[in-house]
Amino acid sequence: MILKQYYLGCLSHASYLIGDEGTKTAFVVDPQRDVDQYINDAKQLGLTIQHVILTHLHADFVSGHLELRNRVGATIHIGAHAKTEYAVDPIHDGDVIETGSVRLQFLETPGHTPESVSVVVYDLQTKARTGAVKPHAVLTGDTLFIGDVGRPDLMAAIGWTSAQLAGMMYDSLYNKLLALPDETLVYPAHGAGSLCGKNLSKETVSTIGAQRKTNYALQPMTKEQFIAMLTAEQPDAPEYFGYDATLNSKERQTLEEMMTQTLHPLSAETIFALQTSGAQLLDARNPVNFSAGHIIGSINVGLNGQYATWAGTVLDPKKQIIIIAEPGEETSAAMRLGRIGFDRIAGYLEGGMTAQGIPKSMITQTALINANELAAEINGKKAAMILDVRGPGEWNTKHIGGSVNIPLNHLRERLREIPKDENFVLHCQSGYRSSIAASILQEAGIRNFKELTGGFAAWETQKHDTVSTG
Repeated sequence: MILKQYYLGCLSHASYLIGDEGTKTAFVVDPQRDVDQYINDAKQLGLTIQHVILTHLHADFVSGHLELRNRVGATIHIGAHAKTEYAVDPIHDGDVIETGSVRLQFLETPGHTPESVSVVVYDLQTKARTGAVKPHAVLTGDTLFIGDVGRPDLMAAIGWTSAQLAGMMYDSLYNKLLALPDETLVYPAHGAGSLCGKNLSKETVSTIGAQRKTNYALQPMTKEQFIAMLTAEQPDAPEYFGYDATLNSKERQTLEEMMTQTLHPLSAETIFALQTSGAQLLDARNPVNFSAGHIIGSINVGLNGQYATWAGTVLDPKKQIIIIAEPGEETSAAMRLGRIGFDRIAGYLEGGMTAQGIPKSMITQTALINANELAAEINGKKAAMILDVRGPGEWNTKHIGGSVNIPLNHLRERLREIPKDENFVLHCQSGYRSSIAASILQEAGIRNFKELTGGFAAWETQKHDTVSTG
């Protein structure tokens, strides 16, 4: 038996290839949309991908089930409670697929979504060695994470309450997953950084026994206590989560089709015409280069960070997107948008910011200030408001005294709180999110600010004073 994990750091996403060397059969579980790695690895191992399994209709990325179906003819399997436009082999509780040394047993484990399933993996060769067959691993999707469990609050739009799904999650965890042997390996669909849970671990594999001891959500408690605990203080879900969950249920174009049809070089004249008609300019360069000079109205989400997540948060998937990137990085910028289903790409600015035909009047910069300069302004009582766009948890833990917290994902809806008649300083933790925030403010015509170079991390490095709340 072969079991390989693939981890995509920018989306905190884990997917899996399971194969049987005897029958040459392979399964792919929760694939990302760009599927070449699974196909190439299967070919190298002498396997044929015959099955693609979705543990649920994912909300934070577009999965590659249709790509694998079209490329290799794989059958799509998903929980029987899912409603899809494409043909599937529905999964029911207790269903088994067995081939050679591999047995997959499916458990219906609703809670994160109503159709969620987990996949118990058996290596049948262990019977010859030990005389018994025990679960080797369980692929838990977004039901059980390392150190956490899936959030139950994403289905309100289709009629489910958080309390209803949290109750289902309790039963799935305590009656099904915790019934597996302690030595069973746990392979989830996400790790640290994912917004599909509260506080996921950086580890990408554990065991049932370890989670039984250390996972806060698996400690002995009543269902009522569990529901109250799980429904409290969930992080904000990005706007695109609902869009992707719906897209994952539909028959749609493949990533390859999108890339072929939309990724074209555009002149500066063309992009300005498209911008005037409502297209979004996405500048995917790093914050340093963006601050030095960028097109007025462009939104900066750098490829060097959580690009897809933040692009999905601050862009509109229903509007055209024009990519501005360092020459040679346009394909990566478009493909990573495709991973979250942002397919309405009109093209990219040919030559990036070195393109001919960009009027100087259309280029602006972001004013910067370093930590020592800001400290001097504060000590001299010359500093105005300090705007911290980190998350509430980060701000509560430690922040610059007197700063105001407006998380980046709420900045557009709270622009009225930004002072228009006095200067202010903007920062995040390292500078990545504050550059996004700076571009949003400038798009809205707000320019009376400076951005803190290096963010709060630079402030701490220079040992300037901080405060905390709570």
